[in-house]
Amino acid sequence: MTQILLTSFTTWKAHQRSNASDDLLIEIQKNSSSDLVFLRQLPVDFRLAPEQAIAHINKLQPDAIILCGMAESRQKLTVESRAIAGETIFHTKVDLEKLVKGLEFTEISQDAGQFVCEALYFATLKHLQEASSDCLCMFVHVPILTPANSQLVTQDFQAMIESVRGEVCQAKAKADILKHHR
Repeated sequence: MTQILLTSFTTWKAHQRSNASDDLLIEIQKNSSSDLVFLRQLPVDFRLAPEQAIAHINKLQPDAIILCGMAESRQKLTVESRAIAGETIFHTKVDLEKLVKGLEFTEISQDAGQFVCEALYFATLKHLQEASSDCLCMFVHVPILTPANSQLVTQDFQAMIESVRGEVCQAKAKADILKHHR
């Protein structure tokens, strides 16, 4: 069975009543299928967030991971193409151009924010590479959810989940074909 891990963060500033990434996962969880696994409200901490996420990844061994964080200043969902730490850059294996095609409320970003979101994304991509994992991983920044944008954001995010699910199924089918031809 395919498993997709979805993560969110808790708040980190006094004025925040909630974190938009967690608000979105609450909406997704209401109608979720059994292949979605939620790791909600990671601490906004450079060490603890990656530690907790990677421990969960090691335990679960998901087929795909969609990390989510809040970007208060952004107006749309943004999928991050890469994570940077110093001179090292890791890129997602997810075909982002294909992913965002037809999505009205989603854009590709080259800047994961240089904060805990990017630290989590970097650590996760690095961990997957070091483990020689085929697991797909991407990071999505979520704007503040409002009555005006909530439905659009949720629809686009659900479409992203479907797209990632499709990529995983294609990869598994390809692996099965290769296995039978050996």
